[in-house]
Order: sequence, then C-alpha cells, then structure tokens
Amino acid sequence: MLYLDGGAGGGQLVRTALSLSLVTGEAFEMENIRGNRSPPGLKAQHVACVSVAESVADADVDGGFEGSETLQFDPGAVTSDPVDVSVGTAGSTTLVSETLLPVAVALDDPLTLTVSGGTDVRWSPPADYLRYVKRPLCSRFGVSFDVAVNRRGFYPAGGGQLTVRIDPSDPAPLDFHSHPPLDGLDVYSVASDALADASVADRQVEGVRDALADAGIDVPVRPSVTYAESTSPGTAVVLAARCGDVVAGFDAYGERGVPAETIGARAVEAFTEWYRGDAPLDRHMADQLLVWVALAGGNIRIPAVTEHVQTNLDVIRAFGYDTDVRETDDSVVVERAE
Repeated sequence: MLYLDGGAGGGQLVRTALSLSLVTGEAFEMENIRGNRSPPGLKAQHVACVSVAESVADADVDGGFEGSETLQFDPGAVTSDPVDVSVGTAGSTTLVSETLLPVAVALDDPLTLTVSGGTDVRWSPPADYLRYVKRPLCSRFGVSFDVAVNRRGFYPAGGGQLTVRIDPSDPAPLDFHSHPPLDGLDVYSVASDALADASVADRQVEGVRDALADAGIDVPVRPSVTYAESTSPGTAVVLAARCGDVVAGFDAYGERGVPAETIGARAVEAFTEWYRGDAPLDRHMADQLLVWVALAGGNIRIPAVTEHVQTNLDVIRAFGYDTDVRETDDSVVVERAE
C-alpha cells in the first residue's frame, strides 16, 4: 500500500490518487487530507469521487465520509457497470467526472457515469469546459468520451445533472508543445431562464467582445447563448480558443450584484494572458493533463509550475510514474521520463 500525505494540496490530490489507483490496482492510504484547508478533510464532492471509484472497482474503502482526514482505498478490477451518484447541493459534477476519465485505459466496454449536483459552480470546471475544451483536446491523443448536460445546476441549490460516457481508449503520447495560430474564439454563455428577461447570457457575450476590443485583440468570436431551466439562478461563460486541433479554455461565473458584462470581461482577462504567452494549454488544463502524461507519455508545455501542479506531480510520482519538469524562458515542459 502506498502512503500519501494530502496536507499540501486540495481535492485534486484525492482525485489523482483515486484515478491512478483504479488504473494500476495499487492500494493507497492518504493522511492529512486537505490539511492546509479550512476546514480540513473530505467535502461532499470528494466523498462522491470516492463513491464512484469504489463502485467502478468494487473497492475496499475506509474513511470515505465527509470530514474524514484519512482515506484508505484498495481497488479490485475495473468494470463497465453504469454508475449513478449524487454529490448533494451544488457539489461539482465535473470534478467527480474527472476522477473516472483515466479509467478509459482499463475499460473493455464503455462506462456510463451519471452525476447529480452542481454543473456550473465556482472552483471547478464548468460543464461547457468539459464538453467543448477538454473533450476535443483529449480526442487529439486518442481518449474518447461524451458529455450530456441533462440539467444545469448552479450554487447554492445545485439540482443539475451530467451524464458522461467513457469509451475504452489506448492513448497516444501527448504532444502539446507549440502555440498554433488562433482560428477563433467560441463563447459559450449560459444563464438560468429566470435571468432571460435581463438578457444576462447575451450581455456576457457583449462583455467578451468589449474586453477583447479594449485589449486590442482582433479574433473571430462565435457566440452560443443558452437560457436553461435550473433550481437556483446562476450564470457561466466559457471561452474556447481554437488553434487547429488544440483548444484552450477560460471561464467566469456570475455574481450577485456584478454586471453580466463584467463577468464576460473576467474570462477575457485569463484568455489575454494565455494569448500573449507561448504555452498551448491553459492553466487549468495543464493540471488536468498531468495524469495523462504519466499514463500515455509524451510532453506538454504549460504556463507555470503552480502549487496545484507541483503537489499533483508528487502524487503521480508516488505511483511510480517518473515525470520530468524543464523550465524555459516563458513556460515549463512536463514530460514522462523514458
């Protein structure tokens, strides 16, 4: 059994450990989970991650409850039986889905995961980031999955639902090293139907256009505006920067009292930083693809080694995957050592 310290990071360490445990069959014990967070221990969405991992591999689990600061996880063989889990309230459905995506390399048949909770909530990828940024990016190196948003769920009530179908995959080595020319910017702006009369989703798009103009960036903008039924009112905007078959994503969530145009402009701030750099991947995707570098090999160029990246690499190395980090003038290259 591997012994891991979860004190230096957040829930990503738990998700990475679960993913690699499922793929390798290696049991682990993680102590001091989220030890530098307040409060520490597993939150509802982390418990849901443990639950789906347990279901997929009929694992023996100790400590998989809310507030637990120690988790033991001993998996069996991965199966393709459908999995259905509720995070509760507005816990992130996308982060739960992220936990299971790597099992694609261990599947014999497609696996369907249905998760209820928050589809578009702070501190997690929006549903449209998973659909329109990560899914096409993963398909580039041979990992196939589909995402259906059955119902939108915003903070605080949640009530949303995602269904993810993960296909058996044999990924090729990753090669995200250069920053191809930008073909255009797809803008996915969504708001609950209660905000339709105020044209909130439309105004978020206008905020994107205005912020791009203020930054002196002239790129084609292709908007997609959606008003969706939801239990709680809320909004999200996702920018998908398409550079051939490479996609980078940037997002922002609505806030009570903050104009919709400002929300659109916030997404452009992150896009502008990426646009003027030389890394093909956005900061959030850089963290998410580290597991795939370990599993499939190859290399990725990322903007920087953040705390999230460093602690995630520590867990990956604990499972026996040797990954190197090389700094360049404006970015960092992460690759699996051969």
